[in-house]
Amino acid sequence: MKAVLGIDTSNYTTSAALLDETGRMLQKKRLLDVKPGELGLRQSDALFQHTLRLPEILEGLFSSFEGEISAVAVSDRPRNAEGSYMPCFLAGVNAASAAACSCAVPLYRFSHQQGHIAAAVWSAKDPSLLTRPHYALHLSGGTTDLLLVTPSEDELITCELIASSLDLKAGQAVDRVGKLLGLTFPAGKELERLSLGWENDISLRPSMKAGNCSLSGIQNHAERLLKEGHPPEYIAKYCLAAIYAAVEGMIRYAFSERGELPVVFAGGVMSNRYLQKKLSALGQTYFAEPEFSADNAAGIAYLGAIRSGLLEP
Repeated sequence: MKAVLGIDTSNYTTSAALLDETGRMLQKKRLLDVKPGELGLRQSDALFQHTLRLPEILEGLFSSFEGEISAVAVSDRPRNAEGSYMPCFLAGVNAASAAACSCAVPLYRFSHQQGHIAAAVWSAKDPSLLTRPHYALHLSGGTTDLLLVTPSEDELITCELIASSLDLKAGQAVDRVGKLLGLTFPAGKELERLSLGWENDISLRPSMKAGNCSLSGIQNHAERLLKEGHPPEYIAKYCLAAIYAAVEGMIRYAFSERGELPVVFAGGVMSNRYLQKKLSALGQTYFAEPEFSADNAAGIAYLGAIRSGLLEP
């Protein structure tokens, strides 16, 4: 049984995946440790943790695999853009290079963002999306991007930035409001659970400049709400409603400027069920299951399987 090994070492998750020729996906991943009260890691600390964790992750992955590695794929940068670089990806690149060399198989490099999009497509079970133009909304701790994704012979998919956040990213807004409410980092799951305690929806007007949004006001307003004595459930729902309003504005801008296309939602923030329910009303939308929304190596393995010819899109 032939399979492709995918590796991704993002800023907060060590992950590896195996995708075989039958379409079976195996994945192992682990969040990096962040000290209580802190909102992230220095790159040197992230790189160190990845280096320690990768052998454990790979050992667990291969313990249930019997087959042959036909190719290795890895994320080596955040985005396909000039100057896009983070040291944490070096851990994955080094491990992937060693694996490809020892197995005498090709090594394919993709961006972390390409992996997120591919993972969402894989989870949505519509591989044809990789062969036709569509939008991708990538929301995470480091990214709030609306992209026009088109097929590419050289890179499989190319991503043209249509709109973005001018300041705070969606995941940062979630984590900062989460810290304000005493939630653990990363705060996404706890914030979502807390928001369920406020049943009424909250309608907000986003701060937009053309198609770009501004999210820095979310933290400031949440602080005011807390000082005024509003319940944590309301503040959690406000944070999600503000992100939704901004994302909706970005998508409607793209529709008006570039035309309506299917929208694929990727990134850890998009595992939120409230956002999925609200955004599903905007047209032909595709959402990933949580394990394929958050940082993962599955999308990288999927791209590697297509590039190597093991699977067709």
